[in-house]
Amino acid sequence: MRSVTWNPWHGCRKLSAGCKHCYVYRIDAKYERDSAEVRKTQNFRLPVKKDRQGHYKVESGTLIYTCFTSDFLLEEADAWRAEAWAMMRERSDCTFLFITKRIDRFLECAPPDWGDGYDNVIVCCTVENQDRTDYRLPYFLKIPANRKEIVCSPLLEDITLSPYLTPEIACVTVGGESGDGARVCDFDWVLHIREQCVRAGVPFHFQQTGANFRKNGRLYKIPRNRQHEQARKAGINIPE
Repeated sequence: MRSVTWNPWHGCRKLSAGCKHCYVYRIDAKYERDSAEVRKTQNFRLPVKKDRQGHYKVESGTLIYTCFTSDFLLEEADAWRAEAWAMMRERSDCTFLFITKRIDRFLECAPPDWGDGYDNVIVCCTVENQDRTDYRLPYFLKIPANRKEIVCSPLLEDITLSPYLTPEIACVTVGGESGDGARVCDFDWVLHIREQCVRAGVPFHFQQTGANFRKNGRLYKIPRNRQHEQARKAGINIPE
């Protein structure tokens, strides 16, 4: 499936432990931009832009990664979100995926016609430790959505997910932390989550090792351009 990234707004406020080394803050710092300043982007209307012939520039069937330089449920974006939902509804021929740390705001942010969820929207809740798992996932299980995925990234400690791995969870994705000062991701934590997914019959995806990856007690420094590759080589995705 072809894919594009759509960032309707940029900037975010750090919320929890997983935000400590946020890649958006890291990149913005290079250009002396304030990541805490939330603003609409020039690509706000990307999904519905058309060419001179009146055709959508984003092709039908595209997977659209949504709001990856912010949080789709961020309070500062409340005034713009209705229009974003409307574009998702208009482009029912595309699939939209967003990841949020603010799943507790979902019901107040959902559009009036959400019902049981838009068929073309994947809602992902991210957790990084047990504290955030036990806070966010009960909210996540209560929301109506066509497809729900859990993202454990950056994985900062061993996590018990089993109470939340219900049949409505379509996939669990795990990844370590990248960048300067990245915290350790232990392979045993990854395998523990995988074991829980196996027992629950939930697909599992090991996305990346992170920069500091510990396996069998040994710490490995993994260059950024090899973190996804090394995760693939582990051969533990379900299904492969």
